[in-house]
Amino acid sequence: MFKDFNYQQLKLAKDYEGEVEATFINASTNTYKRPVFLYIHGFIDYFFHPHVSHFLDEVGYDFCALELRKYGHSILPHQHPNYCRNIEEYFEEIDKAILKIKELNQEELILMGHSTGGLVSSLYLNKGNQHDKVDALVLNSPFLEMNVPTFSRKFLKPFSKWVGSLLPFGKLDGMLPPTYPSSVHKDYNGEWEFDLKFKPIEGFPVYFKWSRAIMNAQDELKQNSSIKQPILLMYSHDSYIPIKHEDRVMKSDIVLNVEHMKKYGPGLGKNVTMMEIQNGMHDLFLSPKEVREEALTKMTDWLSDSV
Repeated sequence: MFKDFNYQQLKLAKDYEGEVEATFINASTNTYKRPVFLYIHGFIDYFFHPHVSHFLDEVGYDFCALELRKYGHSILPHQHPNYCRNIEEYFEEIDKAILKIKELNQEELILMGHSTGGLVSSLYLNKGNQHDKVDALVLNSPFLEMNVPTFSRKFLKPFSKWVGSLLPFGKLDGMLPPTYPSSVHKDYNGEWEFDLKFKPIEGFPVYFKWSRAIMNAQDELKQNSSIKQPILLMYSHDSYIPIKHEDRVMKSDIVLNVEHMKKYGPGLGKNVTMMEIQNGMHDLFLSPKEVREEALTKMTDWLSDSV
């Protein structure tokens, strides 16, 4: 846990694994009289971005974050980390986080989602109970399509459904290469310190049920998304899958394909701004200093004009 942030566990309804909770985080610098961000992390991820909160505080925003069930400080001993069977499972904690913020702060609320958090946030603004309390959506490299060839995706969805029906916790280990987390962590090639229990270099297993839930949500957004709030979708200028660590790793999205974001992002709503960030990493706000500061500044400039 980071100093200058308050952590609160949100008790949720029991699910197929038993007790469930999420973690609500708010910055001690919050005034509750300024526009406020609610940040939702990605897959094999959690909140370790105090520098984002500090930047936003300096330019006039409050900041909160939500660690979803089975992620980060929300993982309970009996649970499979990062596991879900339906993306809408996360709507309960997002509802609670939004209502908690609105009890304290009546100013504009900006929902910000990174990667899988971008997918979750986009679906929530279509279907979530409290979606009308959100004033804008910021997407940081959202997970709008599986980063596999088209023919593989057509095979993966029915295969995941079949295996998941037989084995609810059927999984594949080692599906996500360690190149990205090692490019971020300070003990390897990056500059950031994070808890390897919550974001291990080798990753967590990829469950077939999770894969199907992701693809179902992606398909729903492609077919039916009609987000009314203004959307800023930010992405790197480049993406590729590396074999080993090299300079390009620190200047590209090596997790997702930015062409998928450019293809499907404009269909999320009627007011979508697409913004390319030169030399951005997958999490744009973990990019090298000059790049992340450019991304943060462009984001807040957009908000000043759009919200």
